[in-house]
Amino acid sequence: MAHAVERPAPSQLDQKWDASIDVTLRKLVYGSLAGATTALLLFRSPTTRWAAVAFGAGVGLGSAYTDISHIFNGAIIPPRVPAVSSSVQHTASEDEH
Repeated sequence: MAHAVERPAPSQLDQKWDASIDVTLRKLVYGSLAGATTALLLFRSPTTRWAAVAFGAGVGLGSAYTDISHIFNGAIIPPRVPAVSSSVQHTASEDEH
């Protein structure tokens, strides 16, 4: 039997998307600014400065991705542990005995 999937109301979905865009833009800008500040203080080469800015932007985007997955109740990130079939569980329990 198929399970019914609950769908949020369109207004809730719009609010979640607005919040996710806001979080993404803020974290991207803050991460880039932190990377640029660090680059100006620590590095002299333009290449390493741009690398520090890119690293800061990447950290900001990664943090935003985590926050957005919480906003959407984990719907963005797939489950980390794959489902184990009953035959594999049965074989593992036989090996223990």
